[in-house]
Amino acid sequence: MPPAVEDQPGDVWDDRVARGLAFLRRRLGGDYEVDEFGFDPELTDKVFLPMLRLLYRDWFRTEVFGVENLPANGSALVVGNHSGTVALDAIMLATAVNDRTPNRRHLRLLGADLVFRMPIVSELARKSGGTVACNPDAERLLSTGELVGVFPEGFKGVGKQYAQRYKLQRFGRGGFVSAALRTGTPIVPAAIVGAEEIYPMLADIKPLARLLGLPYFPVTPTFPWLGPLGMLPLPSKWLIEFSKPIPTAHLQDQADDPLVVFNLADQVRETIQQTLHTLLERRPDPFGR
Repeated sequence: MPPAVEDQPGDVWDDRVARGLAFLRRRLGGDYEVDEFGFDPELTDKVFLPMLRLLYRDWFRTEVFGVENLPANGSALVVGNHSGTVALDAIMLATAVNDRTPNRRHLRLLGADLVFRMPIVSELARKSGGTVACNPDAERLLSTGELVGVFPEGFKGVGKQYAQRYKLQRFGRGGFVSAALRTGTPIVPAAIVGAEEIYPMLADIKPLARLLGLPYFPVTPTFPWLGPLGMLPLPSKWLIEFSKPIPTAHLQDQADDPLVVFNLADQVRETIQQTLHTLLERRPDPFGR
C-alpha cells in the first residue's frame, strides 16, 4: 500500500479559504439562524470567540478552576464579580465557559440597559448571546436550559476605584436570585481575579460623566492621557474559579419571600468574596506568568 500523502501547506490554506468563502456566502445569502433574543451562534463561534481567545489565552494568560461545577447540560445561573472600568470580565467569563466545557457551551450574558442603547455595541451584544438584565429574559433563558451569566454589582462594581479592588459592592435587590428560584435553577458563583488591573481607575470625573450620559468617566494611568492607546488593557494575569453550585429547586415556592432572596444573595456574595481572597493568595504578582 503506498504511503499516505500528507497535506501540503498550500492544501491547508486552500481549505481555509474555501471554508471562509462558504461562510461569507451563507452570511450574505441570509442562510443562518438567530434565536428570539438575536443570538447568532455561527457568528459567535466563527468570528467573535476566536478573536476573544487572543485576549483570553495570550494577553491575560487565563487559568480556570472548578469548571466541573458547570452543568454539562441544562440550565445554571452563573453569578460573577464585576470590575475593571470596561467590562471585559463578562466576555472573558463567557470565553472561559466556551473554552473549558466539553460541549463548548455558550454563556448568555445579562447586560445593563446602557449596553443595548449604544450603536454597534448593542448589535454585537445581541449577536453574541446577550440580553437585557431583567427577570423575564433571565427566566425565559433559564427555562430553556441555557447557562446565564449575571453580574449583580452592575456599574457599582465596574466603576469602582482601584483602592476598592476585589471588594464586592452591594448586590442590589437580589433579582437574579428570584429568577433562579422561579425556575429551580442552581446558582454557580464565579470569582474573577485580573480584571481590576486592566484599567486601574484612579478618579471619576463626575461632571463629565453626567454631560456624556455615562455612569462614570474614568481616569486611569493611561486614559485619557494617551488617547485611544489608553484603551489598551494592561496584561494582568487572570484567574477564574467556579464554585460548587447552590441548589434552589427546594426553595422554588419561596421566590417572592424577601428574606429567602436576601439570604441566598448574601450566600452567593460571601462565596465569591472568599474565593477572591483565595485566588489573590494564589496570584501574588498581578502581572506575572
